[in-house]
Amino acid sequence: MFTSRSADGSTAFTDASQTALGIATPHPDPHILMRFVPPMWPLLCAMLLLTTGCQQAARPARSAVKQQHRIDKIVLVHGAWADGSSWKGVYDILASEGYEVSVVQTPLTSFRDDVAATKRVLALQNGRCLLVAHSYGGSVITEAGTDSCVAGLVYVAAHMPDAGESEAENGRRFPSDLSKSNAIKKTPDGFDYLDPAQFRQYFAADLTAEQAAFQAHSQVLIAEANFQALITKPAWRDKPSWMLVAARDRTINPDLERWYASRAKSNMVEVEGASHLVYVSHPKEVAAVIQEAAQKLAK
Repeated sequence: MFTSRSADGSTAFTDASQTALGIATPHPDPHILMRFVPPMWPLLCAMLLLTTGCQQAARPARSAVKQQHRIDKIVLVHGAWADGSSWKGVYDILASEGYEVSVVQTPLTSFRDDVAATKRVLALQNGRCLLVAHSYGGSVITEAGTDSCVAGLVYVAAHMPDAGESEAENGRRFPSDLSKSNAIKKTPDGFDYLDPAQFRQYFAADLTAEQAAFQAHSQVLIAEANFQALITKPAWRDKPSWMLVAARDRTINPDLERWYASRAKSNMVEVEGASHLVYVSHPKEVAAVIQEAAQKLAK
């Protein structure tokens, strides 16, 4: 075998027998060529493996960052004349989507007790969470939501007082139908409850009669003084917030809910035709707002 270099500088390989016969092969045999040209494919393979390895190494790193910022823990707080079981519909939807959901059972015996009960559950969260509340529970999360694990707050037809304010005071800004009625009853030891005969009318108009009757007869009485509690440091001043307005709310005036959202520059969503118990009657809409908040906070 001989090599010869052409005028253009390329190298050709010629078999000795072909040279003797005066026959030249201008095109190299690829199999023979591989024996004389340093093979490049091992180097290319090595480079490919190195690149693939770097990409695979980067994926877990990106996933770790994404996982670190993901909000997958939700804490739900109920309001007056209800308990945590009212969140069942919303809980089921969020849990099916992979969220870790905790439901606070506030005793409603004092504002201080309710804030403490909420903070107790927040302390169990392993990572950042979204704090959600309904009605009077909005005052509770406004006070308790300053906890460092809380990434944002969602108010569902809820009160959202500022420092030095109470929900009773703010309720007078925009009186509700309930506040003008005689449906709120009191016990001798200072607890409020809703007259079961008027419960559906003012609190749960879009629930079936059977659902409303159960809610009315399982309501948790609340200490009247809770409505007068003053906020010290409102969490929504420092953290992103969402407000879901129940457009047919007769317990909290929807205009007050809108006013709260405007003042706090909250992301606001309205559910048309919804009563005060919107999280019971429209769990899909409520869960959707919570999920939207969790996704936005993860970015």
